[in-house]
Amino acid sequence: MPTKKLLTKNEKVYGAWDNFVIKGKLKRNLLKKFVTESWIRSKEYEIDPFTEKINIELSEDEIAQRYEEFMPLLKTAKPFMNSLYKIIGSEGLLVRLTDKDGYVLECIGDKDLVLKYGSLNMYKGCNVKEEVIGTNAIGTALHIGKPIQIIGAEHFCKQYHGWSSSACPIKNDKDKIMGILSITGPREKVHPHTLGMVVAASEAIENELQLELINKQLTIANKHFYAIMESISEGLICINNEGVVTDINLFARKLLSLKEKDIVGKSINTILCEEFKGSVVRAIRRGRKYEEEEINFKIKKRKKLQCIATITPIYDYKKNNLEGVVMTFKEAKVIHNLINKIVGAEARFTFNDILGNSESIKEAIELGKKCSRHDSTVLLQGESGTGKELFAQSIHNSSSRRDKPFIFLNCGAIPRELVASELFGYVEGAFTGAKRGGHPGKFELADGGTIFLDEIGDMPLDAQTNLLRVLETRQVVRVGGHEVIPVDVRVIAATHKDLEKAVEQGNFRQDLFYRLNVMPIKIPTLRERKEDLKLFIDYFIKRYSDKMSKEIKSISESFYRGMINYNWPGNVRELQNVMQHVINIIENDDVLSYKYLPNYMKPSNLTKSLGISDELLSLEEVEKITIDKTIREVEGNIALASRVLGISRSSLYRKMKKYELEYALR
Repeated sequence: MPTKKLLTKNEKVYGAWDNFVIKGKLKRNLLKKFVTESWIRSKEYEIDPFTEKINIELSEDEIAQRYEEFMPLLKTAKPFMNSLYKIIGSEGLLVRLTDKDGYVLECIGDKDLVLKYGSLNMYKGCNVKEEVIGTNAIGTALHIGKPIQIIGAEHFCKQYHGWSSSACPIKNDKDKIMGILSITGPREKVHPHTLGMVVAASEAIENELQLELINKQLTIANKHFYAIMESISEGLICINNEGVVTDINLFARKLLSLKEKDIVGKSINTILCEEFKGSVVRAIRRGRKYEEEEINFKIKKRKKLQCIATITPIYDYKKNNLEGVVMTFKEAKVIHNLINKIVGAEARFTFNDILGNSESIKEAIELGKKCSRHDSTVLLQGESGTGKELFAQSIHNSSSRRDKPFIFLNCGAIPRELVASELFGYVEGAFTGAKRGGHPGKFELADGGTIFLDEIGDMPLDAQTNLLRVLETRQVVRVGGHEVIPVDVRVIAATHKDLEKAVEQGNFRQDLFYRLNVMPIKIPTLRERKEDLKLFIDYFIKRYSDKMSKEIKSISESFYRGMINYNWPGNVRELQNVMQHVINIIENDDVLSYKYLPNYMKPSNLTKSLGISDELLSLEEVEKITIDKTIREVEGNIALASRVLGISRSSLYRKMKKYELEYALR
């Protein structure tokens, strides 16, 4: 059956908006309470949600009158607006101030944006009250008197659906609204910190309005600017155009184990590792933004701290000068952990990484390549160590899903009671110890990509039932929840067990087996393709000798014979471990011979008991030595020797003649 597209939050809100403006039906569960109430008011105001231009604005004389009336608010707010814009430092964002009646008094930001989207009531003198343009952050904040954020389709008028805005009322000491401070820009630039910065700046403005002296105003402004910096949950360092640190927030100081006096006023190079010195200075000179760049800091407790940083230029737009940069950063391992948490295991291998020239492995690879061309479920069957995960990753990386998640789950390594929650996720309160807010399962994380279910034969029967339902419906329901979540996932399963036998024994569901066994691939064991052994041996010798800086003088045939004659129950994984072992113990410039093999790989102590060297022999050589030793031990008594050897006397005479053995017989 066709898979359903997983809707984004904005698409869901847009669907609710469409239902409301067209059909008059309101889906409250998809919306914030203040948004639903604002939509209802907007409809009562008889605002056309599809209008493209609303011409309610002040004349130049009226703007001048408003400026005069609100000059104290403008003078106090503008420095904070400039500071806010420097912090967000992104083209395409506007910082606006409106009065208590919803008229825009000041607009700082991208001038081209204002010119291009003039019809959206963004420039000075325009009115943005709810009664004029419907639900929007400024107008709705004016109405409810609280800071809010309106994103995308939450706006009542469709022309604003591509935008987001965060707004906060500025109140006087009598709790009356004097104006609204806001940050507005395209929806894709929305950030969870934006509203917090607007709120902090609004509170700073309110405090500034209560101070009488300019010096106190500057002091409070600096304190609140500092508060804004400190509230950001990532490292932030301000650097002037000479590369000198002018400010650093608490998060950065803790991460780098610094005190403010240790770095403020000093070059940024004093805390950068050698290879990254000059990188920030180059960023300042070029005046370009650098996003998600690796950068290493020197810290006291450890040699270095690897971080992912964004460097944003700060411009003085009046003078058209570059003032410096703001560097924001987080520890790299935090970013990596977040990626692993969301994406899961990384698929690194391709079919080119699978070694072997035998017909059996070639057939398996060819079948794997065919499977990668479509989304059918694949069942990989093979003993432990044959490379089932290698095949799974190769199929994923050869498919159209290669750029999507590859999620791995070992069904045999998870406690029985946790299998369902790992696969399908859980809601908050589903069980004791459930994480607050719930947690997505592997199928949700794999949406759009591939999930690899290793050791599927060890999955509990109750979990098999749930898995079968997911495979049939392409939908999951979290443990303890009711919401149906559509998923688009390609399933690759693997097992070392005989699933058909498990079905007969009642340990595996027959219907699930048929669902999984769409494209079965049998991966041959190493003993079934011993012609590939030399290829593996040479590969691992080079790999581990390079890694351990070992020089192997040569490889004797006895070593190859010993490897070939072994049965390899652990397959390629065991071979890899053996090769790592022998390269570890061999001396530099020595010949890699039979003696370096682990003892358990050598035959029983037969050769030692026969008094011969510790080398492998052919069957005929062993037979000759055994007959010779036996006849000598019984002092030439052929009747006794034949009984010991378990053969007839005639057979013994025939073999003695064959091997040219002559004795003083009796």
